[in-house]
Amino acid sequence: MAITPWSPEKVARKVFNKETLFILDVRNESDFSDWKIEGENIVHLNVPYFDLLDGVEEIMDQLPSDKEVLVVCAKEGSSVMVAEMLSEAGLDVAYLEGGMKAWSEHLEPVKISDLKDGGELYQFVRIGKGCLSYMVVSGGEAALIDTTRMTDVYVDFANTLNAKIVHVFDTHLHADHISGGRTIAEQTGATYWLPPKDAEEVTFEYSPLVDGTSVEIGASKIDINALYTPGHTIGSTSFLVDDQYLMTGDILFIDSIGRPDLAGMAEDWVGDLRESLYNKYRELSEELVVLPAHFMITEELNEDGSVAAKLGDLFKRNHGLQIEDESEFRQLVTENLPPQPNAYQEIRQTNMGKISPDEEKQREMEIGPNRCAVR
Repeated sequence: MAITPWSPEKVARKVFNKETLFILDVRNESDFSDWKIEGENIVHLNVPYFDLLDGVEEIMDQLPSDKEVLVVCAKEGSSVMVAEMLSEAGLDVAYLEGGMKAWSEHLEPVKISDLKDGGELYQFVRIGKGCLSYMVVSGGEAALIDTTRMTDVYVDFANTLNAKIVHVFDTHLHADHISGGRTIAEQTGATYWLPPKDAEEVTFEYSPLVDGTSVEIGASKIDINALYTPGHTIGSTSFLVDDQYLMTGDILFIDSIGRPDLAGMAEDWVGDLRESLYNKYRELSEELVVLPAHFMITEELNEDGSVAAKLGDLFKRNHGLQIEDESEFRQLVTENLPPQPNAYQEIRQTNMGKISPDEEKQREMEIGPNRCAVR
């Protein structure tokens, strides 16, 4: 039977649509346990490629004969070989183009809404990494927030909307992924904004993003206002967009809160984290729609593939916002934290401009799950 290549985009659409999917993952057990394609109706079987070199006969009874099997590996090559063996055995089989490296890089644009006076707001869902970035478009101009290193996606998307990128923001100095903000600003002539308290060691020029900064986008005057909310980093800054949306960066997620330890300052920053979450956010309208910079699990995806929820709803159900006792909160966010992101120190240095790894090295640095949340 024929072997079908599936693009990361096709797999992402199946995850968004909650389709049933059977995946044979042929990476080694530790890599599979650490990070895999997630989804509500996904069934996995993990059998390392080396265990299949002599044939696939021993696993045939574990594979469905009535549906397509998607074979996944790290870079594609091993999955193609296994897919060929399964096809020869009579199964309907596909493989993931580019493997998990390509899955990590796929960005899916999702329209959040129309804004006042004709503007539009888009969320870019990095389904394989749990990263979320944003584009605000108005009057032929665009602003980007928390972009990934896949810069062409944003530039090309802005071009399809006939919008010129004029501002690029990072809510903080990222430790889990390499920012594309500075690169996009250099390519387009846009202004690159970064919180100065996170930028003390950077090697490049930037515009300081401080509490109360207000930037207008386009003729329709979509206003982006900065709100200083430290805790994940000392410079972490949230955005109020059009008085409707609260972009929380890595401070507040849909089902968790940001961790304060990725710069080695957990004990120092835990008080700032609590102040931002329990006081500054409490002063805002509960009708604001929270748009975070990450999601942890696919259950956080809405029906349209977006990740968003009203601030008032998060006050009621986000476990990180329910801890009244300050000492209990401190213990939660400084002890028993999940493993730190892969190569997070190198990623921070890259985002500071101190090192310039090549593209393949950057891909390797980012491989693995999102680990910016407390849990």
